[in-house]
Amino acid sequence: MPGALLFDLDDTLVPEEPFAVAAFQATAASAPGVDAARLAVGARAHARAVWRTGATWSYCKRIGISSWEGLWCRFEGDSDEMRELRTWAPEFRLQAWARALADQGLDDVALAVELGERFGVERRALAEPFPDTSLLAGLRERHRLALVTNGAACLQREKLERSGLAEHFDAVVVSGDLGIGKPDPAVFRHALSLVDAAADDAVMIGDTVERDVDGAVAAGVRAIWINRFGEQPPRADLVEIASLDELPALL
Repeated sequence: MPGALLFDLDDTLVPEEPFAVAAFQATAASAPGVDAARLAVGARAHARAVWRTGATWSYCKRIGISSWEGLWCRFEGDSDEMRELRTWAPEFRLQAWARALADQGLDDVALAVELGERFGVERRALAEPFPDTSLLAGLRERHRLALVTNGAACLQREKLERSGLAEHFDAVVVSGDLGIGKPDPAVFRHALSLVDAAADDAVMIGDTVERDVDGAVAAGVRAIWINRFGEQPPRADLVEIASLDELPALL
């Protein structure tokens, strides 16, 4: 039985993409005189495109901050990148929604600003973890638990706290604190050091094959892919579960 379990956060313990989609839809539904479904899809696409034009794009890609996270992250912190993102965020949010409105022939800066603010409210209203995370309490009785997640430190810690899962973890590792992200093996080694575990005495559980599984394996850690949304496995050698309910049998 492994001494330590390392868990990813987004779409492993807490829904991420489904919550983002729901927040886009709820925000778009508040806009008058538009095709809300089209606006929601358009805002997401434009956010992705505008995000990649930012001066900090390479940094965000490295530590794993997505465009939809940029729409509600407060970018707290004193690093040059966080300060730059904090300064740029209002314009980024404006452009994402303004361009989506323009697709429907609307030139309304005030509405775009309002939608940019509304998205953060709608996204923060969604915080419930997956139901099977109730297993974490029992797992912690037998293993040391570490969270290993990519993203801005302030936002990932906010998600963790709002989900009610923070109390289950002996250590929390966020790429934004380190300046590097998964799949870099150094991220996993840092997590192992915090829970005093050797690589061969730990298991990583995550939803992303490249970042979670391959990154962990590169660090010498056994990995389990959690496939919550029924995706086609990219290769045959993966140890796969659909729910955390299946995890104890593999440990």
